Amino acid sequence: MTLDAAWAHAAGAVAAGRIPCAVLGVTGPGGRHVRATGLAARFPEEVPVTCDTLFDLASLTKPVFTTERILAHAEAGRIDLDAPLTSVIPDLRQYDAESWERQVTFRDCLAHRTPFPAVEPIYTYGGDPDRLRAFVLQRAWRRQAPPVYSDINFILIGIALERLEGCPIRQMDPGPGFTFAPDPETCAATEACAWRGRILRGEVHDENCFALQGAGHAGLFGTADALLGFAEDRLSGGPAPIFTALSPTRSHGWEIRHEGWSGGQNCSAATIGHTGFTGTGLWIDPEAGIAWTFLTNRVHPTRHTESGIADLRRAVGEALFAE
Repeated sequence: MTLDAAWAHAAGAVAAGRIPCAVLGVTGPGGRHVRATGLAARFPEEVPVTCDTLFDLASLTKPVFTTERILAHAEAGRIDLDAPLTSVIPDLRQYDAESWERQVTFRDCLAHRTPFPAVEPIYTYGGDPDRLRAFVLQRAWRRQAPPVYSDINFILIGIALERLEGCPIRQMDPGPGFTFAPDPETCAATEACAWRGRILRGEVHDENCFALQGAGHAGLFGTADALLGFAEDRLSGGPAPIFTALSPTRSHGWEIRHEGWSGGQNCSAATIGHTGFTGTGLWIDPEAGIAWTFLTNRVHPTRHTESGIADLRRAVGEALFAE
């Protein structure tokens, strides 16, 4: 494991101004190591990042929180992963008993093998979170073929979780080091949001999650140490389904190594990983006994620039495993 070489890529991107900050954390046989450089916020004033800065994890919410909770319910026998979502959400497309949406299963959603579109601007349909949930459940969704990675899958699973646990997602315990309601002063800033009219810091970047006041596809905040602790638990015997391939690119809630993926090609074929739109990522290699997280706020102050994050993630992952 060559941490210095990986860190050189991360620190170089900050020095070049492509991303405001970088936090790289690695855990493995050599212990746990975290490094940080750059600014957690550029505006309205400069705030240095630290190893303890909380990041808006964006779509890392899907595997780290939502998938884990769904798999726990399945293991406890409260749901069947191969049963349709209607086993928990009977009112899904309730006015059309023959609709394709009523046939979608939990496992289909976890593997992103449904016809749902990648994303929908749900937040533009109103401001009442309960009405927006009803909109999600009753909408006749346009079919996407072939299947794509879709936020809608995990928004629906999130609604199922709320039905199963009898409370909003934001009232659920996300685990040590994670939160849905951080202190803004401890967080990396994200975007100057045109819709909300302010720079976001300590509130969720994803518009749909914000409008729904908590959802299964985004909303989790956490530190590098929190993510590494999560990964260490999985390296020591986490739930087998997260390492079980459901397609050439995906397992239950995670990506698996494939050509061109975010973790690079030097890790083992058993590696799983996931990224978040804000600039975050976590990868777990059970064969090497290594996990790493690379956290940036690449959307600060705007998403509408080319940060090179895709290439940077791959370079960091490949450098970690360089000979």
